Amino acid sequence: MLEKIVSSRIFNRFIVTVILVNAVMLGMETSDSIMAAHGPLLHALDRVVIGIFVVELAMKLTLWRGSFFRNGWNVFDFAVVAISLMPMISMFSVLRVFRVFRVFRLISVVPQMRRVVSSLFRAIPGMASILAVLLVVFYVAAVMATQIFGHTDDPVMEDLFGSIGDSMYTLFQLMTLEGWSADIAEPTMVHYPWSWAFFVVFIVVTTFAVLNLFIGIIVDAMNMIHDEEDIANHHQVARQEDIDSLRADIAELKALLQKRD
Repeated sequence: MLEKIVSSRIFNRFIVTVILVNAVMLGMETSDSIMAAHGPLLHALDRVVIGIFVVELAMKLTLWRGSFFRNGWNVFDFAVVAISLMPMISMFSVLRVFRVFRVFRLISVVPQMRRVVSSLFRAIPGMASILAVLLVVFYVAAVMATQIFGHTDDPVMEDLFGSIGDSMYTLFQLMTLEGWSADIAEPTMVHYPWSWAFFVVFIVVTTFAVLNLFIGIIVDAMNMIHDEEDIANHHQVARQEDIDSLRADIAELKALLQKRD
């Protein structure tokens, strides 16, 4: 009975609704005027929400017992609720700010969101390799930019490329394409008219090539997780068919035995 309740679609939708309502409440608590008018009501509703989350976790702990903590999402939910239960004293007042993490519970209860986050975690090794390549590109380009553009009497150029740290910061702005033409390219081209070629090559390599690899890795990870879920669902369906077939055979055998009797 408890398993049917916890795994039912109605129960999951109810929890999602509670999380969304709680998210709105947490946003309302940031308004001084709303808190002055409806503070006690919001605090009371907040305690109701916490009570619902505690009951939900208690039901899952009763159902799954020790295996509850083998699932990372269950551990996350438990930690979020535990932080929300921290007492309102100075020692724990900072942790109470993390009540907003309850909104992240949407990820743990909505399968589509879980799939996206799982894909991100699956893509971390590949993303780390790309970050390493990007760091090498940044370092080489920063050294080149400092040596080429950093030796002028123009204070603007000194700010942009005066040191390797300044150059890396400037190149990061260049990669984001935020004001790169007016703030970086134009002042540099006053002294080095051909510098546009350096900037264009850097933008193409970093913005349009390396960073797009992140998208490819994440998409590939999502496809892998989708394929694994399809295989798991296929095995589950096949297992259920085997169980149904076995039950049918047992029922037929019982019928034969009853006829003999």
